[in-house]
Amino acid sequence: MSRPFIPDLMLPISDNPMPAGLLMKKYFQTALQIFFLLLFAGCSFQKQVTFSGKTMGTTYHITVVTGFFKNTKALKDKIDKRLDEINRSMSTYRKDSEISRFNTLKQAGKKFYISDDFSNVMTVAQHIYKLTGGAWDGTVAPLVNLWGFGNSGNKKRIPTQSEIDTLLTDIGFNNIEMSANHYLVKRKAFISLDFASIAKGYAVDQIAALIRTNQTNNFLIEIGGEVFAAGFRKDGKNWRIGINRPEGNAPFDQVYKVVVLHNKGFATSGDYRNYFECQGKRFSHILDPRNGYPINNGVVSVSIVADTCTFADGLATAVMVLGHIKGLELVNSLDNTECLIVVQAHNGTLTNFYSKGFISQKNG
Repeated sequence: MSRPFIPDLMLPISDNPMPAGLLMKKYFQTALQIFFLLLFAGCSFQKQVTFSGKTMGTTYHITVVTGFFKNTKALKDKIDKRLDEINRSMSTYRKDSEISRFNTLKQAGKKFYISDDFSNVMTVAQHIYKLTGGAWDGTVAPLVNLWGFGNSGNKKRIPTQSEIDTLLTDIGFNNIEMSANHYLVKRKAFISLDFASIAKGYAVDQIAALIRTNQTNNFLIEIGGEVFAAGFRKDGKNWRIGINRPEGNAPFDQVYKVVVLHNKGFATSGDYRNYFECQGKRFSHILDPRNGYPINNGVVSVSIVADTCTFADGLATAVMVLGHIKGLELVNSLDNTECLIVVQAHNGTLTNFYSKGFISQKNG
């Protein structure tokens, strides 16, 4: 829509007094012009507002493009409240959270009733688990702790095969029964959950839904690196997201590739910063839930574009485990889902593998 032409507004000035009736008519016409000016300004002029804060052990940054006269303070309060609700459900760092109470329950066969948020995440998690043949598994946390990458305080080390085998008996998302009546049942008493690789994506999607209820359709949400981009920027162009260069010594703001997003979720998983070296070998914090060992397939970064950030978040981790060949094969079989997989050779060279419809732009 082209911008409407608004004539200059000027009150009549005269040395001669004007008849009262005519003066009132002039003032009425002027008031009407001011009304339409404000109306058109509300439609044509927009502002860009940015919110930021802390949540889920990380930070969030949200940019909304909205009407010039729209008050956004109430929206910021609603965002913080919604994020706190999700954190109270899925944070393993909170002893009173829903997920912590589930993990504390050491009884197979007992019903554990869950909230809508928990149920929503479990549904997507179960889908990704089955879709990837167990390459993503929300019950892998005990193994992560064993290797020293979790929140247990354990030092990073190479565990024995016996230690790994012992924990593997209590690993497997299929050991949790999910009922349509909003409850879970453990098939094994010591099974536990950790949504670290999917909860932030879910939070992004929930905040996107919240912002839309505020009649705002152009925004960008980022929580701990997980993203959803809706509509357009203030200048009318698509949102552009930078992917960090997947090397441990690269600055956090060094852009490797730029992705163009429009009404899509986006997530990146990488192992180039969180790892340890021992006996001349490198051990990643991303474990294969099927054998209990860190991945060793050369994949250092996976970026996923999908309809929801929840799905993109979980799938990015799964593709890290699957490797670039099986990962590409899987993503290319999915509708409305794209990926960039970066593989690092022994000499440090990076090679990019793109799904069929992945779109990126050159830096700068």
